[in-house]
Formats: sequence, structure tokens, C-alpha cells
Amino acid sequence: MLAKLEGLEKKFIELEQELANPDIFNDQEKYRKLTKAHADLKGIVDTFRKYRAAQQELAENKALMHDADPDIREMAQEEVRAAEEALPALEQELKIMLLPKDPLDEKNTILEIRAGTGGDEAALFAADLFRMYSRYAETRGWKVEIMSESPTDGGGYKEIICLVSGDKVYSRLKFEAGTHRVQRVPATEAQGRIHTSAATVAVMPEAEEVDADIRPEDLRIDIYRASGAGGQHVNKTESAIRITHLPTGLVVTCQDERSQHKNRAKAMKVLASRLLAMREAAQNAEVSADRKAQVGSGDRSERIRTYNFPQGRCTDHRVNLTLYSLDRIMMGEIDPLLEALSTAAQTEALKQQAEA
Repeated sequence: MLAKLEGLEKKFIELEQELANPDIFNDQEKYRKLTKAHADLKGIVDTFRKYRAAQQELAENKALMHDADPDIREMAQEEVRAAEEALPALEQELKIMLLPKDPLDEKNTILEIRAGTGGDEAALFAADLFRMYSRYAETRGWKVEIMSESPTDGGGYKEIICLVSGDKVYSRLKFEAGTHRVQRVPATEAQGRIHTSAATVAVMPEAEEVDADIRPEDLRIDIYRASGAGGQHVNKTESAIRITHLPTGLVVTCQDERSQHKNRAKAMKVLASRLLAMREAAQNAEVSADRKAQVGSGDRSERIRTYNFPQGRCTDHRVNLTLYSLDRIMMGEIDPLLEALSTAAQTEALKQQAEA
């Protein structure tokens, strides 16, 4: 591990030297690449230097423990104890930093939320989840763009698909994929009984053209008139798009825009991201190639998280974490959940690395 860290520090110093050269500003593309590489290494190099300084301090204070002056020996003993406490945490932090990075972590994300079991209440919960993620995105400075939506009369969503753009979006939201279950008393429930409903969330890295590799002959594109709310253009212009990917049977529709070309562009972006997600799943031995494995069937029994409104609690069943701050979570304060899931994933990765 130390040899690898020393190599990274050497590379970091070389990047600093290159960035210090005034001529680098003449090549903006190279400058951007070097700046990003430097920023990517800074955290681990800073931690490594802190770790090395603690080791050096430990060695020096161990030597002082044999000093003739009792006050110096006592002070050295305290310093040794502090360094011995700090080093394991720094070492663990370095091990996590050295874990292979998911190449998709930097990508923007296509977020799909669908109502599952529970009828109108499930649709309302799907809308609640969309608001929760939108508020979280706002706190991180991310942009949310609705790609496609199927609203209900009661203010919910049968389905809503959006693109979330920003810094390392997929690295944070990838843990949200699965079935989310809600327990609460619907507004229409006269007897005050608690109902259980569910919504599914799919999280896919945004695919670029080079990622997707979609052949025109593999597509069937249907153009039709939009339906539902949308203003005067609805049912008057054929602007809605349905794209079917023949090899996989994936179907994407989009009618949100007045322009046929804009709807087509949005539908292609969603299709490309779904295909990329399927390919990544197929390459991962732990995940089924079937995209439905990510979200389950939307049945109440399959869930990753439960939102219990009467008790004000939210439980993530993957890490057995229960938080009694549901009101804040629904307002977008989901970092405590995401941090716990990220830590669990890192712990598992370290365990697999140790067993390899």
C-alpha cells in the first residue's frame, strides 16, 4: 500500500510542476485535464502526508520515552498514545481511497420513479419521492430536467423520468434504486387506517453516444398525437414519439415537448441510458442482466426502504438503519442514508479485496 501511495504522491508532484508552467494556459484542454487529475489526487495525497507525519511523530516520541527528563517522558507517552489512536483511522481512510473507482460515478443520472402497488396513494408517493430527490439535488447545486411524465388527476405520478446533472450525481444516487415502501393514512381514508403502498426507483448513468452504440436499424420509431394535459397543441400536432429497441424490446415514449425533434432527442437519451444500465448489469455477476432486477416488481414485500409517517421514521433495510426524522428526509435531507449505504459498500469492497 505504501509503495502505491508513494507513486501517487510522485504523480501529484509532477502534475503540480506541469500546472506551474505558464505555457500550460495556451492549451486549455490539456490544462483542464491536468487540473482534474490534480484535484482527483489531492485528497488521497493530503491524507497520506498526514499519515506519514503521524508515523514520524510516533517514532520520534517513542525515542523520547527513554529521555532522562521525566516530564519529557510523560509528554512523549501522551503523544505516542495520541498517534497510535490516530494511525488506524488514517490507514482505514487510505484503504478506502485506494479502492477502485466506479467509472460511472462521475456521470449524470437518469432517474425513473414509478407508482407500484397502492393505486392513487402509490402515485402520490411517487410524486413525494420526486420532490425529495429534487430538493436534495437543489442542495447540491444539481440540475433536474423532466424527460417524461405521466401525472394523475390527484396530483401524483404513474411515472416520471428526469435527468439529474451535476458533480458526481451517480455516485450519490446509485444507492436509491429499488422499491420504496410507504405506510401512512391517505387523505381519503375516513376510518384513519394506515395504508401501505410502494413506488419503484430506477437509477441509471446518463449514456453518451459512445456508450450506447445504438444502430438505426435496431429502432422502430412511431410518431403520434400527444394526449392529456399540455395546451392547445395536444391532439393537433403529431409530436409524441415512441421508440422501440427491437433487440431488447425496450420501449421509450416522450410527449412533453411541442417539438417532435425535442421529444425524439429526449427519448433517445433515456433509451441510451437504459441500454447502458442493462449492459453494466450484465457485466456484473452479482446483478441480473434484466433491468427489472434493479427495481423489483413494485410489490410491497420487495423493499429497500420504508417510510412510516405515523411514527415519523424511515428505515433502510439494507443497512438496518432507522432514522426518526422523516419530515426532514422528505424535504431532501437524505445524506445520512446515503452516507450509511456508501460506508457499507466500501466495507464490503474492502472485505472482498482482503479475501482476493
